Amino acid sequence: MGVSLGQLAVRYGCELRGDPGKFVERVATLARADDRCLSFLANSAYRGQLAGTRAAAVILAPGDAADCPVDALVTREPYVVYARAAAELHPAPEPRPGLHPTAVVAPGVVIPASCEIGPGVVLGWGVVLGDRVVLGPRTILGDRVVVGADTRLMPGVTVYADVRIGARCLLHTGVVLGSDGFGFAREREGSYVKVPQLGSVAVGDDVEIGANTTVDRGAIDDTIIGNGVKLDNQIQVGHNVQIGEHTVIAAQTAIAGSTTIGARCTIGGQAGFAEHIVVVDDVVIGGGTAVTGSIRAAGVYAGGGTPADQLTRWRRNMARFGQLDELAKRVRSLEKRLADLMRPGSTPPGSQ
Repeated sequence: MGVSLGQLAVRYGCELRGDPGKFVERVATLARADDRCLSFLANSAYRGQLAGTRAAAVILAPGDAADCPVDALVTREPYVVYARAAAELHPAPEPRPGLHPTAVVAPGVVIPASCEIGPGVVLGWGVVLGDRVVLGPRTILGDRVVVGADTRLMPGVTVYADVRIGARCLLHTGVVLGSDGFGFAREREGSYVKVPQLGSVAVGDDVEIGANTTVDRGAIDDTIIGNGVKLDNQIQVGHNVQIGEHTVIAAQTAIAGSTTIGARCTIGGQAGFAEHIVVVDDVVIGGGTAVTGSIRAAGVYAGGGTPADQLTRWRRNMARFGQLDELAKRVRSLEKRLADLMRPGSTPPGSQ
């Protein structure tokens, strides 16, 4: 049946400009919505689609409300309200409680009756699951793994022994938590001795980890992923890394061991972090940035193939890169003139 606009307005603190009794059933883009759809405008690039939308209602900012041809839910955070409304209209499937007959369960495992355990799941000795946990097909949990309530592991997730995962987390296919960190001691003659990785991984509540992301266990202490962290696909998190609460990291970023990243940071794709550095809270790192040293002040930093620098200085340097050829020519010209002046018998300027 859907949800009424009046209910959505009250629930998410919006100003409703339209019929509170109108119902919406699903979300859609401005261009594809029909009269049963809720749409949104959060990016100015799509403002041109607003006039022609056929949506039942649009979530948008106050500055766009006057141009909306249909009912509107007006808010200063249209994308946040859209995310919450979309989750309400398209909820995740409820767990289908039960243990698939092909699952392998070791002794001492705690599985509440509300959990869904899919085909081919392997649960090691002493695993503890919270209420309503969903384990997708071929998920493997090592000995003594703990998974909090309402957490979902999609098919093919691997969690090594002693890892702890909080409540309401979502781990996508191919995630590996708790494999050995890259720790080796180099002997004089050049061979390597493996350093035992004795820590584990602790994942907080409300964490999402994208497909094929890997988080190594700590060498001695644990690798820590804080509450509310969002990791994109194909990220590598080294041993003993600590990521603060509500930090988001885009795809293909690599974080070397024993690096600490603060809370509420935003990190673009393909960023790279050296080992044993500290990034404070509220830092934004541009995509492709090489962070080779600690960042001690909040702000926006970019590198794009060069070491990370404060954004305004980096932009100035990038602008000057385009002038290097001309500057080189001028330097060569000045060097030639200087050489001519230094030649024996030359006449200094202004002496004639």
